[in-house]
Amino acid sequence: MEKKKVVFFIYQMGAGGAARTFLNIINNLDRSKFIPVLVTLNYNGNYEEYLKSDIKFIKLNTRRLRSAILPLAKVIRKEETDIVFSTIPNYNTIAILAKLLSFTRAKNIVREAAYLGGNFSSNIKLIVYGMLYKMASQVVSLSEGVKENIVDRYKIKPHRIKVIYNPVDLDGIEQSMKEGEIADAHKAIFEDDAKVIITAGRLVKDKDHQTLLSSFSKVSRRINAKLIILGEGELEGALKSQAKELGIENNVYFIGFQRNPYVYFKHADLFVLSSIREGFGHVLAEALATGTPVVSTNCKPGAEEVLNHGEFGKLSNVGDVDEMADNIYKMLTLKKEETAQIIERGLQRAKDFNAKTIVKQYEDTFIKTMEIKKRSRG
Repeated sequence: MEKKKVVFFIYQMGAGGAARTFLNIINNLDRSKFIPVLVTLNYNGNYEEYLKSDIKFIKLNTRRLRSAILPLAKVIRKEETDIVFSTIPNYNTIAILAKLLSFTRAKNIVREAAYLGGNFSSNIKLIVYGMLYKMASQVVSLSEGVKENIVDRYKIKPHRIKVIYNPVDLDGIEQSMKEGEIADAHKAIFEDDAKVIITAGRLVKDKDHQTLLSSFSKVSRRINAKLIILGEGELEGALKSQAKELGIENNVYFIGFQRNPYVYFKHADLFVLSSIREGFGHVLAEALATGTPVVSTNCKPGAEEVLNHGEFGKLSNVGDVDEMADNIYKMLTLKKEETAQIIERGLQRAKDFNAKTIVKQYEDTFIKTMEIKKRSRG
């Protein structure tokens, strides 16, 4: 079989979930069948250093997304591309337009990762995206809930959408836990008998750390506990102020972005996600893979699917401070035998998202897309 060249296009290889997904797909792609080429705008991203050395990495000479259309079209043409794979609506739009302007036979595969829409203006915008998505050969959604949303908001036919869950690099997580160490500045957090709760994610509105802080305030009145917040973002100052107002600032630790969050997960007693919405909830699957029990909001649609309606972790209603506090307290005060059973179930669930399994689904999708291409020529 002739190797097929796949151009992966993303804004940057930053610290977000989309970049992590691209990293896992590209690194695990079968090199006997595919040649991956990664294209980003002219930014430096946290995940770049984790790319395998055989990956051709091209940075376009622009930081403006709309200015990337023609440069990306040139790359598609020069690389003799078979498939252009992109994710997130704005980037998918650029990838589709660039492919059209490349005047090649390359095929677009667009991935949708978010549960978007709700008001009139955003729904109209999504219909416009849907019109462009119809020019793509394949649409991929990262959960059944996202697929339903694409059908409802984007007006795409269900049969044109393939559901593929996010790939989780279980081997990489295991290695990170074995070889990684908690930074010296943070070791003292874990050295007493306090229960350690951890969360990870950008400090932005959708992650709703405000609810988590309020819930933690209630929990900390009942048991000796600490809260570690991994991540950076525009709300850091406001969240620190909230912690001070709640009188918990001495037990809340904002430690920023960590290159190896998994060693922190491993040593924590509980992982909590307080998001308002999640297309998949990648970090939940990663937390399960580290053997850490989970409490999450029932953020649509991802958490419900990852945790299978509460089978693999406790679910709270979005924004419900009291319910989240109760769930956190219950998880932290379980008997050891019960906690061990929850951990084992979580580890088994994480295997469903193993990057090696998920990437094969992407490979099958790439191959089927090329077969459609051949039939269309005939």
